[in-house]
Amino acid sequence: MTPVVLDTVDRTAADLLAVLHRLKGTRDPGLEVSATQAAELAHRHGVGLLAVVGHPDADPALLMAGVVPVDRPMDPGELGLHLDGPTIREVTKGETATGYPVVIVERIAATGQGAQLQVVVTDPEHPRIAVFTLHSTTGRGWLDVAGVAGRFMSGLEFSPPGTPWESAPPPGGTSGRSARR
Repeated sequence: MTPVVLDTVDRTAADLLAVLHRLKGTRDPGLEVSATQAAELAHRHGVGLLAVVGHPDADPALLMAGVVPVDRPMDPGELGLHLDGPTIREVTKGETATGYPVVIVERIAATGQGAQLQVVVTDPEHPRIAVFTLHSTTGRGWLDVAGVAGRFMSGLEFSPPGTPWESAPPPGGTSGRSARR
């Protein structure tokens, strides 16, 4: 898993493109457009992590993550009630390796190509959730990249509220996050 810098959209797109070129071993012209779109999306939503997840038997996938404040501490059962629709393949509830409640949603692309996994980890002590989205445009090797990302996400530990990295990224570097691994 290779995180990219999140200080500006242009730098994020360039860093993301370099990682994708290295992993794919090709200079696919569509990668530049994809990298720019992913960088813009990451900055628009204020994510704390944008990373490329790779595996030798899979096409790279993108992982975006952020910590979202909520009105009150949430129960994973409540989240499950809001997750429905024709693109949802499966909803699973469980617990991370560090003991936090988690809801995992697997989506299939409307086109039938590609795959997406959303993982929502709730902090039962504080009004916040960590949201992870893993996306593969091809779906090739999906279980392999999902396994790599899953091992990362299962080790999540929320930082104490009010820590400096909870609310803003440090200047010129990869964003901090109140959910860290």
